[in-house]
Amino acid sequence: MKEVIKKEIIKWLDAGIIYPISDRGVTDNNKFIPTHTVTGWRVCMDYQKLNKVTRKDHFPLSFIEKMLDKLMDKAFYCFLDGYSEYNQIVIAPTDQEKTTFTCLYGTFAFR
Repeated sequence: MKEVIKKEIIKWLDAGIIYPISDRGVTDNNKFIPTHTVTGWRVCMDYQKLNKVTRKDHFPLSFIEKMLDKLMDKAFYCFLDGYSEYNQIVIAPTDQEKTTFTCLYGTFAFR
């Protein structure tokens, strides 16, 4: 399991998704959870505590059914598939520290 975590940390660092952060003064309430799936291991973050104090988005993304209905009779459309779905939206620098997590390889925050 240590190898799975190390591999994911290196991948995220290389992609610029996370960065090392000083653990002094950082509140680390977020859990870093390796999870076994059908295809192997993946690493998840448990942001339940952060979600409880986060302002709700009044303009959520459309439901897939609505999007498909709008595309039904169109001649052209574009499909975008992002790397690590949840890491596609940049987090405001003032909020990045809230994503802090600690593992065997250090303390990190998401960008």
